[in-house]
Amino acid sequence: MDNLTQYTSANNHVIITITNGKANAISHEVIDALNSSLDQAEKEGKPVILTGQSGIFSAGYDLKSMTQSPESALELVTKGSKLSHRMLSFPFPIIAACSGHAVAKGAFLLLSTDYRLGVEGDFKIGLNEVMIGMTMHNAGIEIAKARLTPIYFERSVNCSEIYNPKDAITAGFLDKVVPQEHLLPTAIKIAEMFSKLNKKAHTETKLKVREPYLTSLQEAIEQDCKEGLTPPSK
Repeated sequence: MDNLTQYTSANNHVIITITNGKANAISHEVIDALNSSLDQAEKEGKPVILTGQSGIFSAGYDLKSMTQSPESALELVTKGSKLSHRMLSFPFPIIAACSGHAVAKGAFLLLSTDYRLGVEGDFKIGLNEVMIGMTMHNAGIEIAKARLTPIYFERSVNCSEIYNPKDAITAGFLDKVVPQEHLLPTAIKIAEMFSKLNKKAHTETKLKVREPYLTSLQEAIEQDCKEGLTPPSK
């Protein structure tokens, strides 16, 4: 598990880096490692920077688990949806430092953070579930509906439209794009700014603002468990 993520603690922030192969796939073990890292960050009481490897934030769920069976796919997606719910209700700010491609669950991780920083370049960002033969799950729809701009919501979810980093800002996946060499320094500056927030006020305000959304997301996760889902085509 230690090889799948890296955890670095600094004075005013922590950095969690996903390091799972060339696709940075989100597997059961990666989710366990991310939850463990969030546990530690919560104990430290610091803003979190979530990033990936150079050129790849994450290409989505581990395909081996997703194509093994509908039951296996549902187990992993449910676990990932619960991770998103936790991130969206996390008591301290989470900044995504999107280091490259962010597709499927990689894009959903962006939508589960408080501030999304991307890098310039020929990178793909978006939700490709329908493109690969997977009916979008209820939790995914709720996450996208709450965070994407309305005009791009259906284009992203129904039509699997994929964006470059600049257009991903317009769609609502990212907030700002910087050159590659500025990614972590800028993310650290944002984390330092967020570290000055009153912790109690931030937590309580976030939960107030997101209460209807978090309730809808929890209900969607429960509905997915009842309905099951269609795994991607092999």
